[in-house]
Amino acid sequence: MSDSTPPPAALPAARPVRTSGWARWLPGLRVLRHYRLAWLRHDLAAGLALTAVLVPVGIAYAVASGVPAIAGLYATIFGLLAYALFGPSRVLVLGPDSSLVALILGVVLPLSGGDPQRALALAGMMAVVSGALCLVAGWARLGFVTELLSKPIRYGYMNGIALTVIVSQLPALLGFSAGGDGLLEKIQALAEALRAGKLNGTTLLLGAATLAVIGGLKRSKRLPGVLIAVVGATAAVAALDLAGRAGVSVLGALPQGLPALAFPAITRGDIGPVLLGGLAVALVSFADTSVLSRAYAARAGGVADPNQEMVGLGLANLAAGVFQGLPISASASRTPVAMAAGAQTQLAGVVGALVVAGLLLLAPDLLRNLPTAALAAVVIASAIALIEVKDLRRIYRIQRWEFWLSIGCMAGVAVLGAIQGIGLAIGVAVIEFLWDAWRPHFAVLGRVEGVKGYHDISRYPDARIVPGLVLFRWDAPLFFANAELFREHALDAVAASATPVCWLVVSAEPVTSVDITAADMLNELDAALRAAGIALCFAEMKDPVKDKLKRFGLFLRLGEERFFPTLGQAVSGYLKAHQVAWVDWEERK
Repeated sequence: MSDSTPPPAALPAARPVRTSGWARWLPGLRVLRHYRLAWLRHDLAAGLALTAVLVPVGIAYAVASGVPAIAGLYATIFGLLAYALFGPSRVLVLGPDSSLVALILGVVLPLSGGDPQRALALAGMMAVVSGALCLVAGWARLGFVTELLSKPIRYGYMNGIALTVIVSQLPALLGFSAGGDGLLEKIQALAEALRAGKLNGTTLLLGAATLAVIGGLKRSKRLPGVLIAVVGATAAVAALDLAGRAGVSVLGALPQGLPALAFPAITRGDIGPVLLGGLAVALVSFADTSVLSRAYAARAGGVADPNQEMVGLGLANLAAGVFQGLPISASASRTPVAMAAGAQTQLAGVVGALVVAGLLLLAPDLLRNLPTAALAAVVIASAIALIEVKDLRRIYRIQRWEFWLSIGCMAGVAVLGAIQGIGLAIGVAVIEFLWDAWRPHFAVLGRVEGVKGYHDISRYPDARIVPGLVLFRWDAPLFFANAELFREHALDAVAASATPVCWLVVSAEPVTSVDITAADMLNELDAALRAAGIALCFAEMKDPVKDKLKRFGLFLRLGEERFFPTLGQAVSGYLKAHQVAWVDWEERK
């Protein structure tokens, strides 16, 4: 399709379609029922164009993940077919991805012992585990979970993954092999190999040229940079017999045909690492998939369905796992290829999968001279694209502690490993959330001349305070972690009052929840204040929070008269109950 030929209109997507029964779980069939013949040529063209990227990238990521190259193609074929049926996005392309390379390698490399079949079983079981987790999470409507990771943490994690992947692929790019489990060990092994003179100049030249072509054609919408670079490197090796003359490592012939359905078999000792790795893969793959699906849905004027995305991604990974593949994710590099080629529906991915399958059936020797340095270059180019620098600079300018949080996550991934790194990222995310709620902002409020409402006296030093009344605002939910802190600050506010206090009114609008620990604390605070002749009152409390206090029995203990709809009414109630010399600025107007 030429750029001047606009694609036909797609199905309206401005509002999600409400469906039930089988149609709810089979979006692909739902699209097929409304398929327009005018879309067919665009989907066919997009599928053929997509194949040019699916093959080299699928092989490259499989090799980088420590599994046989053919696993990348198996995962691509069956992952695309499954997602076309169960995935909600009509343009998203799934397959092996650079963001998963380090996760898979971290499990496969130490457990497989160099046995390719064992590596294949481990990677396949990781796909099954991650697929099952995504499937269960999708059915349970847990599509929001990836939103728990803040942007700086996601940046740090992906930057650490990218750095790990790049270092792991440098030996193949330079023409030798190097050991080492963690990033530091890999760097040390790389340096020792270079000092020992293991560098293969021809291999480096091929890899560097491949990397240069991919980078040079990265922004081109007409020229498939990955395909051109890989075909050029393969042709050079075949024409000049570089494998025999210069010792350039090549891929070799792929197995002919398609895999049989087989559940991956692992040993009992593998279960722990595989489960942990599968969980990490599920989190990362769904994070990538949800971001891409939201982006493309917004571009089309539609709404993404994160829960169905989990279901589609889960079944795609299950299919990849039981057909001797490896874990897959949505691709930020292959999806734009399908979009640029005019893909209208999931049929474009189906066409791409069928063409790849045809290659394995009819021409498995076509890529036998593909140099592994070129594959390493493909993976390195994708890893470089994962690195985020520009937005981190912005974060450094406006919120420096979050920048260093991101750098800490990156270092954790790089030093501890990808799987441990994602555990660290999740832990940091939870701590970050708890810290904000544990040590929230609070304020004593006063009346500011000429400004409506009641405001923080630390921001308005000239604010007037009603004698004997403390207005105390707490800007967070009240729960076990901050309950004692709330009591301390509330009592400090009472103690700091310039006049004897009769009422402590909690401005409760920002309080979105109260747990049993906080409710017990409020009960104890009320008892302490009563003993001092001070009434504990609340203003602007939300009804759901008030309902919780009723269930806890605290509402009845305090009495309905202690709860006021607004701060203004609380102040009026106090002034009515006590003879206080107070003239509001609005009354003087």
